[in-house]
Amino acid sequence: MTFNTDSQLLSEKEQKIFQAYSDLGIDDRLALLYLIYEQMGKAITPAAPAAAEPELAPVLLGDFYQLGKDEQLKIMRDIVNREDTEYSRAYGGLTENNQLVVWYAWAQGMGDTVVGMPNNYQPTEAINSALKAIKDLEFQEQISVLRLVAGSMGYSEVQPIPSQAETGKTSSL
Repeated sequence: MTFNTDSQLLSEKEQKIFQAYSDLGIDDRLALLYLIYEQMGKAITPAAPAAAEPELAPVLLGDFYQLGKDEQLKIMRDIVNREDTEYSRAYGGLTENNQLVVWYAWAQGMGDTVVGMPNNYQPTEAINSALKAIKDLEFQEQISVLRLVAGSMGYSEVQPIPSQAETGKTSSL
């Protein structure tokens, strides 16, 4: 599934950042998410938990922690890659705010109850560039980009409703 970022709700700058994220490989996307939460976590996380319901994700915020590190990494990769798996479906069924809570909770546990980054990991220039671009955004822009990133992952059979621009028809009540 592709995501239409040509929205009046996203600035051109935000769309370019999302495209830079989308152009990364699966493990680089995971690394970027980890670095975002590691370096910006205190600034960006209050928006998600306050608007979320973490009890809606028991598989992701409960069972997940009981798995081995290799299994956790595979699940994260499957979610980023939109694979049709139990965990990816559970993630795909959440709202974007709840999806952000999942990544926040996982970031909090990384290296402890959640698989962490390798000690010798060095981010690529593309990751550093995307991270800097996100850091340079205003707070609301950061949250918009992160919601789009979170919403671009996970498996769901629910299809977005076509916009008026796509159908040429106005909605009726």
